Amino acid sequence: MVSTTSLAGGGPRMTRTAEFESRRARLLRGGPPEAVARLHARGRLTARERLDALLDEGSFTEFDAFVQHRATAFGMDSRRPDGDGVVTGHGTVDGRQVAVFAQDATVFGGSMGEAFGQKVAKVMDHAVKVGCPVIGLNDGGGARIQEGVVALAHYAELVHRNVRASGVVPQLSLVLGPCAGGAAYSPALTDFTVMVRDTSHMFVTGPDVIRSVTGEVTTAEELGGAHTSGTVSGTAHYVADDEADAFDFVRVLLSYLPANNRDAPPDYGLRADPSVTARDLQLDAIVPEDPGRAYDMRDVLRRVVDDAELLEVQELFAPNIICAFARVEGSSVGVVANQPLHSAGALDIDASEKAARFVRFCDAFGIPLLSFVDVPGYLSGVRLEHEGIVRRGAKLLYAYAEASVPTVTVVVRKAYGGGYAVMGSKHLGADLNLAWPTARIAVMGAQGAVAILHRRALSEAEDPELLRKQLVEEYENDFATPFQAAQRGYLDAVIMPHETRGRIVRGLRALRTKELALPQRRHGNIPL
Repeated sequence: MVSTTSLAGGGPRMTRTAEFESRRARLLRGGPPEAVARLHARGRLTARERLDALLDEGSFTEFDAFVQHRATAFGMDSRRPDGDGVVTGHGTVDGRQVAVFAQDATVFGGSMGEAFGQKVAKVMDHAVKVGCPVIGLNDGGGARIQEGVVALAHYAELVHRNVRASGVVPQLSLVLGPCAGGAAYSPALTDFTVMVRDTSHMFVTGPDVIRSVTGEVTTAEELGGAHTSGTVSGTAHYVADDEADAFDFVRVLLSYLPANNRDAPPDYGLRADPSVTARDLQLDAIVPEDPGRAYDMRDVLRRVVDDAELLEVQELFAPNIICAFARVEGSSVGVVANQPLHSAGALDIDASEKAARFVRFCDAFGIPLLSFVDVPGYLSGVRLEHEGIVRRGAKLLYAYAEASVPTVTVVVRKAYGGGYAVMGSKHLGADLNLAWPTARIAVMGAQGAVAILHRRALSEAEDPELLRKQLVEEYENDFATPFQAAQRGYLDAVIMPHETRGRIVRGLRALRTKELALPQRRHGNIPL
């Protein structure tokens, strides 16, 4: 039975039950009504409204609802709201357990102090302990100035937990408002970051400070808005139209991910028929005969995976490579594919780093990899060399060579030079390597090879263009074919395009029990 003993205090006396109900009502309301109204006017939801929108109805269980800060300076001793500006706990998304925290921008602007930081650290520890994804909803003003170094210390505490949880449980960040300074580094360490168009901003230094230090004039949107983060810096893996779209993306993304690194990826128990279908036959006509003509690699991918469904990540960044989740026989796979519609599918710094991080995520969580290759090689030039394409491009080589999950590679058309080696080649440890008859595997394209190998003959020829045409055709027939690679066992098979889906289905079935002995080490040293 609830006690009805009166409580001593400065205000009106009330029963314990009445006090509890009063405090809970204030807690659920969030900050002052005017602060909530301002948030809604900007198209943003409160922390609890966001959790209601993301989680299954009635599934949320809250931690530390009545925690208060302990600061006394700058008048803080008279302002001790319950919860301290962040809502933490656990719930379910489509019936699967997740840990969550949501910053409350209506309480101290969502800024982090000691109690706030301890609450978030506690829920992150919970996620690792029980083995479930952790989702952070970020909308705050950074470190709480009134609490000084204590606030800064807890940013480091959270970053430490991000690193410890990396590769153990999936970590997802939604940036739904400002996320600046030290606050930006924690989402940057998580696996996937979602931002909302015209609402989200993430940067280390804001426009005002930049203007005072460097004289550069910019805006928050130009500096670190969702569009900039999605297209230029690559910080955002998905740019949502609004918060509802952001929550939808997260729910779909979670459907492809295991709960932790010990669980198998989600498997919906489908059994595919590997025999050729009408949709399979469409693959025979997708790649143009002219090697210089572009096509959309998505048209290939959608005819290979279940229900033609792809969930792309970082779609707007480095569009010359596609990184996406899909399913084969109802089980999750990660897809990496060159995109001929952009830069002819060539690899550059951004594409290499984008794909390398995706490959390493899939490997960390046991998600098989499918690679579709149409790559003329690495882009070159003075700017790229100076920006470190050797060091940064090597990240993709490292990621594929490190991967221990089942790996299937299909060479669709071009596979030239270093591009052949890096895109899931047999030499980096791929398990099943296939090529279409349209594949051209060589050190370089026929035009460039002929120009180098036959420079003198071309310069002395009566009709150099006719000779060039003959030599290019000869080179393509004798060297730039998949059969030389197949003769050496670098390819397991040369197949017709319409056979691709069936081969992948049977290959992944055979690779489900794959085991790989790895040398003992603390960790490798990827060229960062």
